[in-house]
Amino acid sequence: MHVTKIGPIITAVLLGCLHGCNTTTPTPPDAPARPTATHIHDDVLVDEYAWIRERSNPEVIAYLEAENEHADAVMAHTRSLQERLYEEMLGRIKEDDVDVPYRKDDWLYYTRTEESRPYPIHCRRKGSMDAPEQVLLDVNVRADGKDYCGIEAMEVSPNGRLLAWLEDHSGYEKCRLYVKDLETGELIDDSLEELDPWSLAWANDNRTIFYARQDDANRADRIYRHRLGDDASLDQLVYEDPDGRFYVDIARSRSGRWLIAGSGGQITSEYHVLDADEPDGEFIPIAPRRRGVEYSVEHSGDRFYIRTNEEAPNFKIMSVSEDALRDGEWTTVVPHDASTYITGLDAFRNHLVLVQRQGGYQGLRVIDLRSDKDTVLEMPELVSTAGPDVNESFDTNRYRFEYESLVTPATIIEVDLDDGTRTVLKRREVLGGFDPEDYQTIRLEATGHDGTLIPISLVHRRDVRPDGSNPLYLTGYGAYGSPYDPYFSSNRVSLLDRGVVHAIAHVRGGGELGRAWYESGKFLEKKNTFLDFISCAEMLVSSGWASPDRIAIEGGSAGGLLIGAVINMRPDLFAAAIADVPFVDVMNTMLDPTIPLTIGEYEEWGNPEDPVYYEYMKSYSPYDNVFDAEYPDLLVLAGLNDPRVHYWEPAKWVARLRDHSTGNSFLIFRTNMGAGHGGASGRYDRLREIAFQNAFVLDRLDVE
Repeated sequence: MHVTKIGPIITAVLLGCLHGCNTTTPTPPDAPARPTATHIHDDVLVDEYAWIRERSNPEVIAYLEAENEHADAVMAHTRSLQERLYEEMLGRIKEDDVDVPYRKDDWLYYTRTEESRPYPIHCRRKGSMDAPEQVLLDVNVRADGKDYCGIEAMEVSPNGRLLAWLEDHSGYEKCRLYVKDLETGELIDDSLEELDPWSLAWANDNRTIFYARQDDANRADRIYRHRLGDDASLDQLVYEDPDGRFYVDIARSRSGRWLIAGSGGQITSEYHVLDADEPDGEFIPIAPRRRGVEYSVEHSGDRFYIRTNEEAPNFKIMSVSEDALRDGEWTTVVPHDASTYITGLDAFRNHLVLVQRQGGYQGLRVIDLRSDKDTVLEMPELVSTAGPDVNESFDTNRYRFEYESLVTPATIIEVDLDDGTRTVLKRREVLGGFDPEDYQTIRLEATGHDGTLIPISLVHRRDVRPDGSNPLYLTGYGAYGSPYDPYFSSNRVSLLDRGVVHAIAHVRGGGELGRAWYESGKFLEKKNTFLDFISCAEMLVSSGWASPDRIAIEGGSAGGLLIGAVINMRPDLFAAAIADVPFVDVMNTMLDPTIPLTIGEYEEWGNPEDPVYYEYMKSYSPYDNVFDAEYPDLLVLAGLNDPRVHYWEPAKWVARLRDHSTGNSFLIFRTNMGAGHGGASGRYDRLREIAFQNAFVLDRLDVE
């Protein structure tokens, strides 16, 4: 095995880097040979950077810290630009702000922020907003003295007196449960720790809480029943799923009648329900698990409403009565429609509200359970998205949804489900003279390698023309059936105002155009995701929106896989790239079932123990396909406590790129040493991270 270079440990730290060094990455010294890991397949002999997985090794932490110093050093010439970007972005935010209150029983709940305080404050008032304010949880107080503070779940007891929440101090998605008496302000329970962050539900007795725990691979696999005041050792296991492909969760129905426990994987799910008035009872199955059948459950009246893909690829809505759960026949409420992809369902006393996709964009549809009247809510812009806001009340005819586009800030709208009248409750205020009329958003289409048309959402200042000279920022995702919808970002304005065109490539593997759009970008068709992205970039060049020497691309997590793959396939097509917590070490990760997510991911990427999938995955895995080439300028980001894409994936990838990148490409790697998959938890620290990324884009695209 040859001796490898692991990064600019000495060059960056000891020699420093003046403004002029930004054109090349300093050549690091050779590092001592490290232990290597041998793969199980003969055609891959060693992983020369496997030692970077040794988090407990002080040299690994020193390496990551040295890379951070190197990143700061080579970006030093952009510090004034970073500060300007930070001040611009901060200047568009109304720091003292209040969200639209929502009603639950006798209370109005809302969240507010205060100037110079990085975290939200959760509050409520009884009856009306004129009543005295009660602070439920000031996250600034909880975060005091901590590098990271995530409040992952927050649930008020049915009688309104107790507040339970899950709190994460590392970003590793393991939480402690806290319960507070809202009348006395006393913390009455904090005995449970190492909990899954996504599951928390009260029973109607106001003293029983259900939560989930994780296995050794950070997979939520067990649901427990806990009574306030009891020692955690007395908690009862009520549901367990030993299958590593499935994750469990539990929630309370909007109607308050049922606790709904689910277990789901990538392509299969099942649910069980428990009467919320009888927390010591047994869960009843809605339907047994069948491979390839997905469903979700809502409750209204004496019926369960079920969104399912059984013989319905784009999903349909069925119902079954409470009394006939075990052997009753399901009836069709909304039949399958090949042109309409139903992605969500909310149930109220007299209405169902469906979240659905048509023509690539997300909207809402209302079903009146009394009259069967069926109404699609029209939206003012084509290139836009609409989805549910907070709707806690069950017995109501008013529904809140959030609407936004690439030029329209997030807007909370309330619609009367009976007569269709709408009221705009709030549009997110953007300070600093922002005027949406200064910008234009359009939809384009690229022709893919196989003739498929790939949508592109694009936004730019109105005075920008497709003359071939524009800097372009192209983003994408394309995995898990998750759509990358056109959303508003006040932070994006700093790029647009400097003449940058921003485009979203709606590539296969996402869910923009229905279930088939997802299916044609996974397993043995995963390369369609990458080829679609390349086709979008080529179309934007040919139509005059950009040129290859002025295109920056960005993707995070599975979108980072996309970035890693396309710069291997077409390094000549892009000037710069950002890979945020990128899933790039596909083979090593998917061959290691002890890593969180791996086993469940077999139904997204395939199981590499199957030779067919092994060869296909290896053919696109970014880490395994690095070659001697002049790569685009690259910024790679990681979180030391990331349980989803572990820090070593991007770290190893960067090390290998340093060995093989030719020419003068600009390669920097930054690890947040106190956060996980989502980056910084406080809003000001998050703005600093975005300012750094945007400064990289502007600098590398030579934007003044």
